[in-house]
Amino acid sequence: MEKDIFENRHAIEKIAHSSEIIDKEGMDPPTPIRHIDAQLSEKPQDYEMSAKAFRDKGNSDKNTMERIHICNVCGLVFSSKRSLSNHSLLHSNRQNAVCEECGKTFSRISNLVRHLRVHTSEKSFVCEVCGKSFRESESLKSHFCIRTKEKRYVCDICSKEFSLNSSLKRHLRIHTKEKPHVCEVCCRAFARSANLKSHLQIHSKEKPYACEVCGKSFTQRSNLTTHLRIHTKEKPYVCEVCSKTFAQGGRLKCHLLTHSKEKPYACEVCSKTFTQGSSLKLHLRIHTMEKPYVCEVCSKAFARGNDLNIHFRIHTKEKPYSCEVCSKTFAQSGYLKSHLQTHSEEKPYPCDVCGKAFTFKNGLKAHLRVHTKEKPYSCEVCGKAFSDNGNFKRHLRVHKN
Repeated sequence: MEKDIFENRHAIEKIAHSSEIIDKEGMDPPTPIRHIDAQLSEKPQDYEMSAKAFRDKGNSDKNTMERIHICNVCGLVFSSKRSLSNHSLLHSNRQNAVCEECGKTFSRISNLVRHLRVHTSEKSFVCEVCGKSFRESESLKSHFCIRTKEKRYVCDICSKEFSLNSSLKRHLRIHTKEKPHVCEVCCRAFARSANLKSHLQIHSKEKPYACEVCGKSFTQRSNLTTHLRIHTKEKPYVCEVCSKTFAQGGRLKCHLLTHSKEKPYACEVCSKTFTQGSSLKLHLRIHTMEKPYVCEVCSKAFARGNDLNIHFRIHTKEKPYSCEVCSKTFAQSGYLKSHLQTHSEEKPYPCDVCGKAFTFKNGLKAHLRVHTKEKPYSCEVCGKAFSDNGNFKRHLRVHKN
């Protein structure tokens, strides 16, 4: 195979020669040779040898010769007419080439040629270890690094290591705060193109992924996969330190930081530190008063997308969290968790002053005011103060009546 590729590289001389002929005759020059050379270095199985190498193999079988397709410009041999047709684009000087299958445009012919593999389902680059195939040589390289767990790329700022150069580049944006991917509708910027792609579905209102159990739809397949675990109770992510399980990988990642006590993200306004960059981002909205998530039904705004999702259940009456003991349903997982304690009769929150125990933390908090004499709820009409929010609300009805 290496010999065949070597023969293919000799074909470049033909391309250079054809360029001279074109220049002399006043024709448009072909695509620069570096594009061809880049493709040859990828070693696609689509073409295996030059015409000269093919003849040198001594294969004079007539039927075989009829099945091969030779490029008239550079002499490369292809196994199919369609592959030859795609390859011929490399000798064209067309700008903004358009894919005839899907209409997508490309500024470079070589990019179009690579794109065409999406439609032909061609995966020419094969892993010698596991046999998995890929469309791009870079994908194969990435796969190999992940498989060997080799981490060649190191961040100069925090020393974190990565298997892929692309992963390091994305990571560096945490330090540089760079967000090169901008939404053309609302001008919101993102560090990753995948995040912008997901965000655009907010504007299109498109939710193509629907849950077969409850009918709820999602903009992303990954969100549907995560949602389904509400119904299946599946928690595939396990903490190696304390064996606690999680339905989402992100939740496990956050949890692991509680063991390390590491909080690398600090607020520049109040100096509060966080284990995650996303937590810091949410916290900053306390200072900026930003509430980007707006309910389409009642226009109520929220600082967090999850708060909007929970609020929306008021309108849909959805209660996806069900008690396995009494079948009572809840809109939030926190409510279900609190409810389950009523069945266990567990009272994990004891008062340090008198020893009285409570099922809920809020119950202990309210009880402590008996000892501290604190009355944080004050009536604006008559000035009367209360230690309990429930008593305060009942009092307000006196003035309304």
